[in-house]
Parts: sequence; C-alpha cells; structure tokens
Amino acid sequence: MTIKLGVPSKGRLMEKTFDWFGARGVTLSLTGASREYAGKVEGIEGVELVLLAAGEIPRELDAGRIDFGVTGIDMIREKLALWSDRVTEVAPLGFGHADLVIAVPDFWVDVTTLDDLDAAATAFRATHGHRLRIATKYHRLVRTFLRDAGVSDYQLVDSQGATEGTVKNLTAEAIADITSTGETLTANHLRVLDDGLVLKSQAALFRSRATSDTETHRAFIARLGL
Repeated sequence: MTIKLGVPSKGRLMEKTFDWFGARGVTLSLTGASREYAGKVEGIEGVELVLLAAGEIPRELDAGRIDFGVTGIDMIREKLALWSDRVTEVAPLGFGHADLVIAVPDFWVDVTTLDDLDAAATAFRATHGHRLRIATKYHRLVRTFLRDAGVSDYQLVDSQGATEGTVKNLTAEAIADITSTGETLTANHLRVLDDGLVLKSQAALFRSRATSDTETHRAFIARLGL
C-alpha cells in the first residue's frame, strides 16, 4: 500500500517541510523542472510525494486523495467545516508560525477591545447607513470568533490580495489577517485589538480521516518519531 504525502509546492513552507523530514532521515526532493511539481521520497519505502499549494491540501485530505499532508493549522480550520471530523492533527512542526488577528486603524483611539469594536460597529451603521466592513480571507474563522465574542452589525468583505491595504484604500474599515511580526500592520497604521487574537497557527502534519487507519499509516507516523 502506497502512502500519499501532500506537501507545499513552493516557498519557505516547502523548504521548511523538506528540512523537517530530512532531520528525521526522510529525504524529500523535487525531480525534473521546478514547474513540473514532481518529487520523490527517500529513506522510507512506500511513500509517494504529492506537491500542492498549501491551500489545496485541506481539500485533498478531506477527499482522501492524500493520506497525510503538511499545511497551516489556519488553512485546515478555515477550509474544513467540523475539521476534527475530517482530519487528525498528527503533530505541529514548529515552523510557519503566524497569528490570525483583528486589527483596526491606529486613529480609532477608543477601540481597543472587541466590546469597543461592537460599539463602534453599531455607531458606524447609525452614521453611515451600512455595516462596518472587515476585510479578510478567513471568513469561517473570523465569523465564528466574532459571533462568540458578541460582535454584530458588521460585514465581512473578501480580500484575496494585500488585506492590510484595504483600510487605506477605503474598501474596509478594519481587517482580520495573518501576521508573523506585525511589521506590515504597523506600516499600514493598523493596530491589533487587545483581545483580537483569533488563532495562533503554525504548520502541522495532518492525517486524512477518509483513508483507513492501517498499520502502514501507523508505521509511517512511528518512523517519523511521532
């Protein structure tokens, strides 16, 4: 039985994933031209490398087209409803750290908490006649977080580009986005709410629940020292 392992196909996340497996005696490498997205696995038998965009890995795990996959915790929880019924988190990998946060303009000096944001949203609608807009790529996570915090009277607007720039461009009043250092937020005159941490994320190894939990799967996990 061949195990299909999905890993990010480019960038730092791919490099760090290769390093993580390499430190455990399993060599992942690209084969052929860099744009062919082909690779191989050495140091362990019966494992096929599948190179995918990080955002595609949750879908492929959910469908059972790959048995294991490396992607961000944020990707899994955003893209898969009832994610813990669809995949198992085998282990966090210690890289790709980022926080999903709610941030507002610096000049909103009286808005420092989610309660303040809720009050500001109500006042915004009364003044402008439409709901306060929060730009994000993470609709599921942010909607759940704000609902649980009691924030209402807002609308989420989709942002697939530079989310931090939406406030400056007047397409949103606040944002919810991933940040590693906070430097981009600061450069765009945005500030994280005191209680605005939605999720702490990092890369993790996940197992699909759509494929059988066989001895082969368990041996693979044990080979990685997990």
